[in-house]
Amino acid sequence: MLEEIVSWILYSLIKLDSQLKWVESLHFFISDFIKIVLLLFLMISVIGFLRTYFPQEKLKKWIGKGKYGLNNLIASSFGAITPFCSCSSIPMFIGFLEAGVPLGVAFSFLITSPLVNEYLVILMLGLFGWKITLAYVISGVLVGVISGMILGKLKLEKYLVKDLITKKIDVSKEVKYENIKKRMLFGYYEALSIIKKIWYWILIGVGIGAIIHNYVPTELIHSLVAKGGIFAVPLAVLLGVPLYGSCAAIVPIAVVLFEKGVSLGTALAFMMAISALSFPEAVILRRAMKLKLILIFFSIVTVAIILTGYLYNLLQYFLI
Repeated sequence: MLEEIVSWILYSLIKLDSQLKWVESLHFFISDFIKIVLLLFLMISVIGFLRTYFPQEKLKKWIGKGKYGLNNLIASSFGAITPFCSCSSIPMFIGFLEAGVPLGVAFSFLITSPLVNEYLVILMLGLFGWKITLAYVISGVLVGVISGMILGKLKLEKYLVKDLITKKIDVSKEVKYENIKKRMLFGYYEALSIIKKIWYWILIGVGIGAIIHNYVPTELIHSLVAKGGIFAVPLAVLLGVPLYGSCAAIVPIAVVLFEKGVSLGTALAFMMAISALSFPEAVILRRAMKLKLILIFFSIVTVAIILTGYLYNLLQYFLI
């Protein structure tokens, strides 16, 4: 409905030419900005409402009990069934941190959510077949689990922005909520507070993404990757990280690269890099965490995707 409303305003009301690239970028920008802000408000409100039923310290202890990456697997699996892109996953990620979820577990969700979703799976089934799709889903979840576990072990909480993430509170001073209305108001005001702190980062991030989305030609990417040789996988990932797009646009690009002779692992690694990591995502995350943590997060996930790409290249003939 949102896409249709924006299309009607731009193409029918204002009479802009939908074939022009700058108009396509404007459409992408308006739609994604509104979508992400609404998601941010909705998710933080809901999680804030639910938090009123669970004491903060008990919630942290309960979530922290999982061993051997079980909580990371749960978060990663939950991320796999949510239909979010890298930027749209951030509201839920922030909501998890607000609720006291350990950083590494929250990262497992943030990584897997854009990597795997039902739309992407449906597209891949039609274009790549079930073997490659199943392998991709499994590897996407594992990248989220393993990367989240590593990030959790590094104890990086000190690099979170303190005024955004809820601090440890005294259990004896926790607020008692008398009725559902007050619980809903708590979620509402918490969401409103976070939006006021982060909206301009979303504006900048989506603006950059809109420009990249419509002005980077597929032919240029193919020519660069094709010349990479043994370094084609890391080159594809490094090219994919700055880009930004929806799964509907990413999967066909990966298929085109594969059909033009790019190896399976290289094509999928490129797709994973665009899905899980993007420059607009980094810009938006800057409001929630310090630059050092963003660089560590991007570096670990980038290495994980590169290793996955090389693995797919080795297994290519078994998957086709």
